[in-house]
Amino acid sequence: MSSLSRELVFLILQFLDEEKFKETVHKLEQESGFFFNMKYFEDQVQGGEWEEVERYLSGFTKVDDNRYSMKIFFEIRKQKYLEALDKQDRAKAVDILVKDLKVFSSFNEELYKEITQLLTLDNFRENEQLSKYGDTKSARNIMLLELKKLIEANPLFRDKLAFPSLKASRLRTLINQSLNWQHQLCKNPRPNPDIKTLFIDHTCGPPNGARAPPTTNPLVGGLPKQGTFPPLGTHSPFQPAPPSASALAGWMANPNPPAPHVPVANGPAALTAPPNPATLLKRPRTPPSTTPTLDYQSADSEHLMKRARPGVQPVDEVKTVNYAGGPSHPQNNASPDDLPKNVARSFNQGSCVMSMDFHPIQQTVLLVGTNVGDIGIWEVGSREKLAQRTFKVWDITVASMPMQAALVKDPAVSVNRTVWSPDGTLLGVAFSKHIVHIYTYNGASDLRQHLEIDAHVGGVNDLAFSHPNKQLCVITCGDDKTIKVWDAATGRKQYTFEGHEAPVYSVCPHHKESIQFIFSTAIDGKIKAWLYDLLGSRVDYDAPGHWCTTMAYSADGTRLFSCGTSKDGESYLVEWNESEGAIKRTYSGFRKRSSGVVQFDTTRNRFLAAGDEFQIKFWDMDNTNLLTTIDAEGGLPASPRLRFNKEGTLLAVTASDNGIKILANRDGMQMLRGLEARAYDANRVPAEPAVSKPPVGNALGAVSTPGGGGGDRPNSSSMAGTGMDGPTLNMGGSRVRPRDRVGNDHSGMDGGRTPETKPRIPDEIPDRSKNWKLTEINEQSQCRSTRLPDTLPPNKVARLIYTNAGVALLALASNAVHKLWKWQRNERNPSGKATASVAPALWQPASGILMTNDISETNPEEAVPCIALSKNDSYVMSASGGKVSLFNMMTFKVMTTFMPPPPAATFLAFHPQDNNIIAIGMEDSTIQIYNVRVDEVKSKLKGHQKRITGLAFSNTLNVLVSSGADAQLCMWGTDGWEKRKSKFVQVQPGGRSPSMGDTRVQFHNDQVRLLVVHESQLAVYDASKLDRIRQWVPQSPFTAAISNATYSCDSQLVYTGFVDGSVGVFDAETLRPRCRLAPSVHIPQGVSGSTVYPLVIAAHPAEPNQFALGLSDGGVQVIEPLESEGKWGTGPPADNGTASGVPSGPASGNQGSDQTPR
Repeated sequence: MSSLSRELVFLILQFLDEEKFKETVHKLEQESGFFFNMKYFEDQVQGGEWEEVERYLSGFTKVDDNRYSMKIFFEIRKQKYLEALDKQDRAKAVDILVKDLKVFSSFNEELYKEITQLLTLDNFRENEQLSKYGDTKSARNIMLLELKKLIEANPLFRDKLAFPSLKASRLRTLINQSLNWQHQLCKNPRPNPDIKTLFIDHTCGPPNGARAPPTTNPLVGGLPKQGTFPPLGTHSPFQPAPPSASALAGWMANPNPPAPHVPVANGPAALTAPPNPATLLKRPRTPPSTTPTLDYQSADSEHLMKRARPGVQPVDEVKTVNYAGGPSHPQNNASPDDLPKNVARSFNQGSCVMSMDFHPIQQTVLLVGTNVGDIGIWEVGSREKLAQRTFKVWDITVASMPMQAALVKDPAVSVNRTVWSPDGTLLGVAFSKHIVHIYTYNGASDLRQHLEIDAHVGGVNDLAFSHPNKQLCVITCGDDKTIKVWDAATGRKQYTFEGHEAPVYSVCPHHKESIQFIFSTAIDGKIKAWLYDLLGSRVDYDAPGHWCTTMAYSADGTRLFSCGTSKDGESYLVEWNESEGAIKRTYSGFRKRSSGVVQFDTTRNRFLAAGDEFQIKFWDMDNTNLLTTIDAEGGLPASPRLRFNKEGTLLAVTASDNGIKILANRDGMQMLRGLEARAYDANRVPAEPAVSKPPVGNALGAVSTPGGGGGDRPNSSSMAGTGMDGPTLNMGGSRVRPRDRVGNDHSGMDGGRTPETKPRIPDEIPDRSKNWKLTEINEQSQCRSTRLPDTLPPNKVARLIYTNAGVALLALASNAVHKLWKWQRNERNPSGKATASVAPALWQPASGILMTNDISETNPEEAVPCIALSKNDSYVMSASGGKVSLFNMMTFKVMTTFMPPPPAATFLAFHPQDNNIIAIGMEDSTIQIYNVRVDEVKSKLKGHQKRITGLAFSNTLNVLVSSGADAQLCMWGTDGWEKRKSKFVQVQPGGRSPSMGDTRVQFHNDQVRLLVVHESQLAVYDASKLDRIRQWVPQSPFTAAISNATYSCDSQLVYTGFVDGSVGVFDAETLRPRCRLAPSVHIPQGVSGSTVYPLVIAAHPAEPNQFALGLSDGGVQVIEPLESEGKWGTGPPADNGTASGVPSGPASGNQGSDQTPR
């Protein structure tokens, strides 16, 4: 509803109140939701009219809108319940408990149980908290004070608690002004006219004889033929004439006019006028220009003159303005041959792609979001996945109650929209539940968390960046029917736009000259437009199809298009005359019944493309007939999603089986070939000074690139363009040097100049490895380290895991007791994340209970413990030889138990796409696929000979890899749980046999490489084939057996514990040691490392240089490098002919991973 229509409601409310239509007044207040009458509300509460109280409230909020609303409804229903108990009306109290209060049990089950127990008391005042409850009247008054505070604090009631200041009988005054105006236009105005009706315009002539205006009079051209008073908007309470010319141009040119009322999008909006029409015609007019958004009048009266009278062509106005997309639109020279039609690349994302966006500067970098909440960044030229992030809540402690409830009820989360900021330094992700994530992107794999916003109640359906007031903002819309604007730097909310009556589906920010505005569409088919103010919607149009619609401008910003699909499957692609709010042309060529919502995009200011009927369909913007179609060599879904890059040379299209196809035109093909050539050159010639050691590559193009020779620059071996310490990366034609987290440039001492001399042959290479030394840390002063406080009896730490938010550590001791340490947000630790600089607190709920596993008929010291944490950190699944227990992480209470032994569970892993599915490794060597929700084993996998010791899921490969005490690896397809492949862990000649001892597995961030850990070795496998890529066996200075190992969160390092008490930090790409931490760093003085050693090791989910140790003496230690160092040592330079096996695939970037196992 437009702002003037809203004001009309206030005028009607004033009129009804003055005329004593009391019930109608409050009905209109409730139905419009514009004014909350606190006095009426108080009267109803004090009178105990509970049904009317809730009915009136329902016009402004619902129970689950926010925590304030929830508290308001709870207090009202609690009071109603207590009054029924006070009257000894048990039947009514039970009815209220079941029908009204049950809804709150999902948010606070303990409170609901406590309320239920009041039924067992003869007098509920026996409850200590209710002992001061007085009589009904005083209780209602006390509750009213609380309700008023909640209502005033509730953002949904903002600007709705005060009635605007109006002169008495304002509506009558406006009608009188309108009649006076009409009278002045009479041919022969009579003195003291007798006006008997408002249903038709006043005239002093014959009954139906208003004089026809001369066509040269712009005043009359702006007046309506009929209507009590001028229409207030397209969907005002009075049905207006069709939208007039320059409507949208009018409000964009005059966002804050000097008149008492803001002009709305359509119809004559000025409610006052000069006493004589001649005075209007004498006012100077600004000379016309070709700018389509300027309104040449200077105030509302002139604005009215511009409006076209229905059925009458306004004179001179149309000729002075070139409307967007009109005949004056310059002809584009692009040819249909310039369309990207040829398949140049194909790759697999691993899950169904929901949204894509090309980088605005790096034309071959593609951002992708999926239906399981993952995002990935691809360099399509090399088919390399630069970075990937799985969905997780970064900080669950600041999440709203509705959001936490939604994630607990159904943890599955999908990406609805991914988009780059205009300069490509930020990217935004809108998820299907509440959250928006903003990342900073610095090229290559450098993707870092920036903002997490609990943006909307329900799904966040769209996201866009914009620059109102020269400040970068994030615009979101959601299921809560609102559009919100956020500061992209701080995450502070700047605007909330309310007015849609259905969930908002999409947003389209734009600007004309200096006017910034936002188009929005809702699933009821309404299109609205908003300025960056709080004056309401300026436009209210209907989209064809009346359902899901998206809008987009042509690249030059002059033409506006929308594409949508109706509930019946009818699809519409149209161009709008945005000035009139009318459809200019409708494009044909869609099939009659689309199976999904059709997506579209524009390119080169000339072409439109949409995915429909398993094809990509193209149109010329100036021709409604279908231009051409392509099937991209087949394999497309019914309604493929698509996205052009900025120049229109590439087109990304979703394919079946979680794939993406890149289509290219001639220029796009040349660009991709150029990237391949540069990548090949980069493999052959590193970006280093001529005096440095050249790379040595094998037949498959792997490159070993040493770093610079001085300072703190790390040396590492990696593929060209990969890894944190890799060489210069070619992206879209420009060269980007990766930087590590502390800002060190690893491209060479001279800034990465390409040497002019040819690389020397291996015989000429000096052996620089003699100058390299392993970084040794022997004292606690050489790093940051803290031993976590513990008041419970010490027992060796059997399992250790960080929460996904990175704010806590959870340990499972050998006595089956869990310990949880939480870091607090304070001045020393403003982020509230886990850190070695600040000690956390050992946390327990107020009840003081311990989270203890079932140990009936078992000896926990001899059992194999196992633990797994849900993605949202809400609950943990654990076992210590007995039943598997599901704990609530907030209360430590057991929610359920299942799988009683024998056999006992020995390993647990949540399915990455469904938290209700758990893979459970068993003591009898089987793996059970268990559905928690239905309490049913879906499948039982057999292939090992001994107990299961490791499980890891891969989203990309859609497989589960298991490891056992039999040193065997098995790969299972997650679609039908069939066994695909198995292989025994290999051993080098002379090495320890892996036939005994536990084997653990963990996927790299790329979801293809697999880390295999055994006491005798570290190994990296290509999981798609179960082929070993490289292997490391204990050797000097690490000669003891391996106790545990894990990838860092960015998969660049491997943290490894040894039974002699030492810890090694290895380069994940080469499995070469970078740093050794002596036992003295983390073991108390006077204790031998052979007695106390790290049993388990965990990596922080967001800080790649932080890890935690669970020690055999029961201690837990968090360790980080010194802030001055910022990293763990440097890797050795690669040797020629290194026995590293087949080179690994590209690194995927700094993804915050789940803890081992994943």
